[in-house]
Amino acid sequence: MNKKLLSVLQYIIFLGLGIFLVWWSMRKVSDKDWEDIQNAFRNANYWLLLPVITALLLSHYSRAIRWKILMEPLGYKPRISNTYMAVLIGYLANLAVPRLGEVLKCTALARYEKVPADKLVGTIVAERAFDLICLAIVMTIAIVTQSDIIGPYATGLLNDILGSKTSGLSATKIIILLAIVVIGFAGAWYVFKKFSHISFIYKIKRIVQGIWQGLTSVRYVKSKGWFIFHSVFIWAMYLVSVRIGMYAMQETTVYGTKESLSVLSTGSIAMIITPSGIGAYPLLVQETMALYGLKESLGLAFGWLMWTVQFFQILISGFVALALLPYFNKKQKESHAQSGHHPKQDLHTSGAD
Repeated sequence: MNKKLLSVLQYIIFLGLGIFLVWWSMRKVSDKDWEDIQNAFRNANYWLLLPVITALLLSHYSRAIRWKILMEPLGYKPRISNTYMAVLIGYLANLAVPRLGEVLKCTALARYEKVPADKLVGTIVAERAFDLICLAIVMTIAIVTQSDIIGPYATGLLNDILGSKTSGLSATKIIILLAIVVIGFAGAWYVFKKFSHISFIYKIKRIVQGIWQGLTSVRYVKSKGWFIFHSVFIWAMYLVSVRIGMYAMQETTVYGTKESLSVLSTGSIAMIITPSGIGAYPLLVQETMALYGLKESLGLAFGWLMWTVQFFQILISGFVALALLPYFNKKQKESHAQSGHHPKQDLHTSGAD
């Protein structure tokens, strides 16, 4: 199948899922719930959304620095201004087509920094691999620190899936599940080894290998401490944005960091499920906040508020970066021309910008 057609179909499917989730979450909203949602939005403190946006922009800036650190073993040190704007453009592109942003931010940076775009693919894989690790850590912290709340919820899900009618969790079902997991891993290893000549199997194998190579590539990074610092800072800013966002609605001001951790966890999963989290983000935030006793309609309102802020932050900052990137580089090129200095000389030396 043509790759472009496959990408279009994939986008339509995931966008359709997002629209379905929007409908699914709205269909249960009664007239009284709509009134609660409208009141929540009417009484919200929208000035507090400015520090939310600031925290998100700082996380993106930190991501740009971390990306630059990953490029250093390749021998490239692009200017941080270009790297930051390329990251913002990448987020903007992802609003339109999932994963298009990963390609576009590489090509945007390559255009102005003379860094081969194909050599940046490994750094993107490394970024995504470490983001998955960070998400897993955030989710683990949320579960461990709130076992009294999340524990019963998780146990209820396990009972629904693995429970017996008489004595809670069924040992037989647990053993069967573990056996399925072990057989699944063994089967995947066998398939990858024996049938890697098949195009589809080969692509999946390459993806798995790419993730593993991305995880292990950090050993080549010179500034490992700074790499870890920025990885933590990125997610800390995500948490700060949610925590401040809690104060924007009167009904959520009583909640704290633990609840914000849970929202960050489920919200991040939502961003993976549908393009930019449309539909999925408000729905999962609603379900999460319901665990803490927040009325479903108010949880949905909070979810839509946070999603809307993130959406427009990416939209506006992305378009600004798209406009400024060529302008800044044109100005710098003119400055180099006037001073008699050629910009290509900065290919491996620039970066203090």
